Amino acid sequence: MQVRWWPLLVVLAALTAMAPFARLVCAQQAPAAQVPPAAPFPAVADLQQILTARLNGHPGLGMVVGLIDANGKRTIVTAGAAGEDDKRPLDGDTVFEIGSISKVFTSTLLAEMAQRGEVTLNDPVAKYLPADVRVPTRGDRQITLADLATTSGLPRLPGNMNPRDPDNPYADYSAAQMYEFLSSYQLTRDIGAQYEYSNLGGGLLGHALARRAGVSYERILTTRVLAPLGLRATGITLTPALKARLAVGHTALGFVTENWDFPTLAGAGALRSTTNDMLTFLAASMGRRADRLGAAIEQTQLARHDAGPPQAGKPEMHVGLGWHIRKTSTGEIIWHNGGTYGFHSFIGFDKAKRIAVVVLHNSGAIVDDIGFHLLDATTPLSEVKAATYHARKEVALAPDVLARFAGEYQLAPNAVVTVTSDGDVLCIQLTGQPKIRAYPESETTFFMKTVDAQFEFTRDPGGAVTGILLHQNGRDIPGKRR
Repeated sequence: MQVRWWPLLVVLAALTAMAPFARLVCAQQAPAAQVPPAAPFPAVADLQQILTARLNGHPGLGMVVGLIDANGKRTIVTAGAAGEDDKRPLDGDTVFEIGSISKVFTSTLLAEMAQRGEVTLNDPVAKYLPADVRVPTRGDRQITLADLATTSGLPRLPGNMNPRDPDNPYADYSAAQMYEFLSSYQLTRDIGAQYEYSNLGGGLLGHALARRAGVSYERILTTRVLAPLGLRATGITLTPALKARLAVGHTALGFVTENWDFPTLAGAGALRSTTNDMLTFLAASMGRRADRLGAAIEQTQLARHDAGPPQAGKPEMHVGLGWHIRKTSTGEIIWHNGGTYGFHSFIGFDKAKRIAVVVLHNSGAIVDDIGFHLLDATTPLSEVKAATYHARKEVALAPDVLARFAGEYQLAPNAVVTVTSDGDVLCIQLTGQPKIRAYPESETTFFMKTVDAQFEFTRDPGGAVTGILLHQNGRDIPGKRR
């Protein structure tokens, strides 16, 4: 179950379907030494081989894996680099974006505030929003805070997201836009009837809890959850020291990309953290804190809804508050992952075996299989490796040159590519998909950094732009300008 936030554009793979790419302890512990972990984990050298093979020789990619064995011993294993030509060593204190793992922390905050009696899980979210916001209902059922942490019926993303910078898609999405979307949206199914992963739901939950507390989401989360757990390197706003330890993000294709910002939907994916902090959080998640926060953590791990109908050959899956709960042949794995364009993350634990795993990667390429394999050796590793490093070079084109390409191009009866330009930024958008930024390689050819696709514009003898030719998966599909 991949839980990406911003669907990646598959330009050619499914013109008929038009589907988005289905790729989103109390005290601080000292950094763990690189010593061989106790069974059932592989030896450090063997795990490093797995990581190195996955990185596929890309000079800027790296991965940090953290392990807690059944005896409580922590191990850090690293491979690769924090960035190309970056001399900083990777270790348990390297900072990564952790994406949708933020939802687990948002749900922990919900449970903690419920323990205090400040909210209840069954409170309608509308109770904590401005009076003029109409949250969608279905029949006589209102969306509750618990629904937002499980399955609310809200879509994955609000339909009025139109980012100015597609490489940082949440950065300019405002609370006013969210309120506008909620007030106009009609639910397509009963609340809680069918599981659907929702970044909007997670972001709205964090927003509502912050309004209830009367402070920012980051402040209430830090006060109630992060600081009590000793997570000193986890947060949204990075200190200069933490910023100096931030790995360089890369797309799944190996291109350096921007960090993401979440002024409104922070609860869905804004956090940055380290392997050491995530291990501390997992130790607390497997522990027995005899306090309010400990009780809240326990509450988040209770299965509350199935995550879709059973499928042959796939593990049974449920959702708790923020967590996913995977039934395996050997036990139960409680987990979550996260993905931005530049980073991918996985955390998970088996409470019965008392083992836990963290995988942090400075690429958008998925690493969940590594985490699941370490927790359950019967889960196979993926054969997919990092994209072979290639140095596509962006060239500069003047805004007036880019403006000539703006328009609509018909690929198929139900597939139109819309090209827009804004200053020195050119974007491409396929019917039913979000905008994605394109980068010029020449005056007529462009590539994308988040999808392995390229395109070129065709011209008539007089130089007028007449069409587009998309290249992906070994196929070329022409589109005529409308």
